[in-house]
Amino acid sequence: MIKRFIWLILAVLLFIVPNVTHAQEQIRLLDNTAEIYFPSALVFKIEAESQSDITKIRLHYQVDKMNYAKVTSEAWADFTPSPSVKTEWIWDMRKANLPAGATVEYWWTIETEAGDKLVTYSDVIHFDDLRYSWQKLTAGQLSLYWYKGSQSFADELMTASQRAFKSLTEDTGVYLEKPVSIYIYASDKDLQGAMIFPQEWTGGVAFTEYGIIAIGVPPEELEWGKRALAHELGHMVTHQITFSPYGAILLPTWLDEGLAMHAEGEPDPYFQSVLEYAITEQKLISVRSLSSPFSAKPEEAYISYAESQSLVEFLIRNYGKDKIFQLLNLLKTGNSCDEALTEVYGFDQDGLDRIWQVYVTEQMQSRYEFEYAPLRETSTKDIQWEDMLLKSLKANMLLGVS
Repeated sequence: MIKRFIWLILAVLLFIVPNVTHAQEQIRLLDNTAEIYFPSALVFKIEAESQSDITKIRLHYQVDKMNYAKVTSEAWADFTPSPSVKTEWIWDMRKANLPAGATVEYWWTIETEAGDKLVTYSDVIHFDDLRYSWQKLTAGQLSLYWYKGSQSFADELMTASQRAFKSLTEDTGVYLEKPVSIYIYASDKDLQGAMIFPQEWTGGVAFTEYGIIAIGVPPEELEWGKRALAHELGHMVTHQITFSPYGAILLPTWLDEGLAMHAEGEPDPYFQSVLEYAITEQKLISVRSLSSPFSAKPEEAYISYAESQSLVEFLIRNYGKDKIFQLLNLLKTGNSCDEALTEVYGFDQDGLDRIWQVYVTEQMQSRYEFEYAPLRETSTKDIQWEDMLLKSLKANMLLGVS
């Protein structure tokens, strides 16, 4: 009786399980490749034959980026049903672009009129910028790629990056959650050639969800490059730590930029001069206004960066790193900036504005005659706002969004 029951179960299983071997015999895969046309396109090609007409061919692909659940996209190849099919699907980067170095896993499903189905094994392709012969340097979760400059050039950039991580961790509690890849282009022009629709001033781009940074750093501009790279890594760490199931959180701009500037290390004296100027001329911008994207006007933009740096330094110095980390976690869970500030510090953005303005004004007055006496004669003509904004734009890269 038991043996008869077992044979009955086996018979049922044989009936309901798809005949994979039969499908594989009926559908023969002749070609399955992907070709890179950087930065314009990624072309997936397939060729198969069967005893009956092939009627459906689907491409499935997954992009390696920050997600709480794996997302599988599908694309249908265009072809005329036939026993022998050769077709392709083109991922046009003008519609949905990938950054250099992005990883894509893909596979195909092929179906015939007779009901046979073949699911191919998955394969992986890296959307690499094949125009250059890249060298690679890895330390911990950070990989740096470059093609122009000596080994010491790359070593110094890597050291600056590690220093930025250490500073952020020690002062704010944030840390790198996922590996980051950095592509160092030898010029802004080379970098812009890796982008579909670059702005003429673009000096770099950070694709935070992909964990990829691309930045133009000529070997002769190493010192600028170290600060700019540290700045962008500050953005990367902050956005990783605040990534939520709902996607990337839109942080208050003053907090996002202030933390990135903190990662650079010692405050830039130019920003300190601008801050002193704004206090003296009563041109400080409210914290609430600084939550929105900064003005495109050079003077206002630079004052915005200077204030952001000062605000974050004020919070760290007077309240400690634990509270900054708590603030970021509350923002991650969907709290507004005012709600998060009130819970952690006991004041909202308007309260922060009042306390901070008193603090920086008193600081300036206490050291004014020793360090900043010449600033009494400073006027807007003395500060080269256009030149300074250009430096700021290069140091504060466009955040890439997938």
